[in-house]
Amino acid sequence: MRARLARLPLPVLLLGLTGGLALLPAVHALAADDMDVARGFFYSALVLLIVAVLLGIATSGRPRGTNPRRHLAALAGAYALLPCAMALPLLETIPDTRAVNAWFEMISSFTMTGATAYAAERLAPSIHLWRALVGWFGGLVTLIAATAILAPLNLGGAEVATGRVPGRGILGAAQIGRAEDPTDRLARMALRILPVYAGLTFLLWLGLLTLGEDGLSALIHAMGTLSTSGISGPTRLEGGRAAIPGEMLICFFFLFAITRRAFPGLQPARNRAPLLADPELHLAALILASLTAILFLRHYFVAEAANIETGLLNALAALWGVFFTATSFLTTTGYVSGHWIAGEAWSGLGTSAVVLMGLAIFGGGTATTAGGVKLLRVYALLRHGERELERVIHPSSIGRGGAERRRLAHEGAQIAWVFFMLFGISIALAVALLTVLGVRFESALVLAIAALTTTGPLAEFGTAQPIAFAALSDPVKAVLGLAMVVGRLEMLALLALILPGGRRS
Repeated sequence: MRARLARLPLPVLLLGLTGGLALLPAVHALAADDMDVARGFFYSALVLLIVAVLLGIATSGRPRGTNPRRHLAALAGAYALLPCAMALPLLETIPDTRAVNAWFEMISSFTMTGATAYAAERLAPSIHLWRALVGWFGGLVTLIAATAILAPLNLGGAEVATGRVPGRGILGAAQIGRAEDPTDRLARMALRILPVYAGLTFLLWLGLLTLGEDGLSALIHAMGTLSTSGISGPTRLEGGRAAIPGEMLICFFFLFAITRRAFPGLQPARNRAPLLADPELHLAALILASLTAILFLRHYFVAEAANIETGLLNALAALWGVFFTATSFLTTTGYVSGHWIAGEAWSGLGTSAVVLMGLAIFGGGTATTAGGVKLLRVYALLRHGERELERVIHPSSIGRGGAERRRLAHEGAQIAWVFFMLFGISIALAVALLTVLGVRFESALVLAIAALTTTGPLAEFGTAQPIAFAALSDPVKAVLGLAMVVGRLEMLALLALILPGGRRS
């Protein structure tokens, strides 16, 4: 069975899995006695499964290629086509909806952006579950692709650690033979990652249930945390019954979006290092500690100057709200603590939009579900700056930390800077397109960063007045959907796919 499935193209296999996932909301709606929604999901699942089987039969006889770029092209095709298939249950279950809105909802969920064009009260609980399932499935696909497709091609942040040209395979991989076959590697990593990913989601769900959250909200927030989609159901996180203990538990699981070393099964045995020695974890701790202190003191001193009664408990709650929200946006999840809003009201300063956008741009760790630039690239540039200052003081120095650190500060920093430039160009192009389509510049900037960093809640908390995705025109939604795919796949991977292989060799 595994050998037969391995012969199928990746988009066909993912389409079949999508059909299987659609059965879960059907069962949930059936248990909730919502027959219309259950029927819509069941019929959609049957259609998707039948189409997947027919496509599988039609493509099963094709020869299996060994070019690793084939799976990269298949991954890009999956992000282009799967949201259309995932939108089918929404068209069957949401009254008076349009195909564009359903497609936007699914591409936002599948890329783990978490932007929504529907009011929460308009959607049935089973539809909220479907949104969370699509985001969770997108996180699983991202983890598998990062380790089995992007890393062997020196993409997705691996190029910073290796110092090799992005898009080129690992040196000597061609001589290894079938053990390094891209399809076999993809299947092996999927079987390794899925149990751990599902197990962590189950543990977080169980923990939130224990802390008083209701079953559906706990499951949606657990899937939204592990996938960093930031999707909420009928009840938002800040309005949940788990309160601060639930936020603390979720904050602990943000660790898996900050560093891949915390995720069992992602780190090769030959490169295994202590978790506390991870540079991405060190940088994230520095960023979060600095910003939490700055924002808390900002709130505190303004409240003191205005003679507003603070109190120790209010101050501690505001401190936690700042730390949790900063961690959430650094991992591009976008959950907001209820005490973040209380802290803003306490000081009267309003939203810290620039801070939240900056955190989302930094992003989480490489080979995780987080978006953004990624912490390892920022760390490489910091090390390069430190090395340049050291050379100014001691021109004859050769650098400390061994060959790996020197490679990170030199070749890795060069590639990281190229990525920063491409990321900045992507933001400029997205903003230009949105402004041409009639969006105001401030809103266009927030929307472009939210899409490219896959942090949908920025549209609500990144401006003084929340931006409603439902009010955007269809061309604007199309541009944002394309930007979400670019932000998830990264521009370097798309360039490696588009440029001829001979020019990179």
